[in-house]
Amino acid sequence: MTTQNENAALPPKTCSIERLVTMEADVKKVLAGEKTATRRNGRYADPGEIMTLEGRQFVVEKVYSQSLGELTDDDARREGFNTVEEYKQSILSYHPGMPWLPQMRVWVHEFRPVQE
Repeated sequence: MTTQNENAALPPKTCSIERLVTMEADVKKVLAGEKTATRRNGRYADPGEIMTLEGRQFVVEKVYSQSLGELTDDDARREGFNTVEEYKQSILSYHPGMPWLPQMRVWVHEFRPVQE
């Protein structure tokens, strides 16, 4: 897996952390511990930033760039799906007409619950 920019300075964020996980099904997966990462076209958070979902806090641990062609089933499981194909079909259902290009790069945001 290529984690481009992981050790270099990250480019400016393109959106705010409040928009990182917004779909109800994804929120439920995060709250249930089934989703610990999300991929976006832009960078929505910095490492160490806190995301709050339904009153619970999650800290962003890693932010890095990855191509869609590099996704593994382990990555899909962190997204709350069993396989890359299941994840791919879910994404394409949200974005009708969007091509799934293996060379397309996305920003991976990995997070975990804040321990209280």
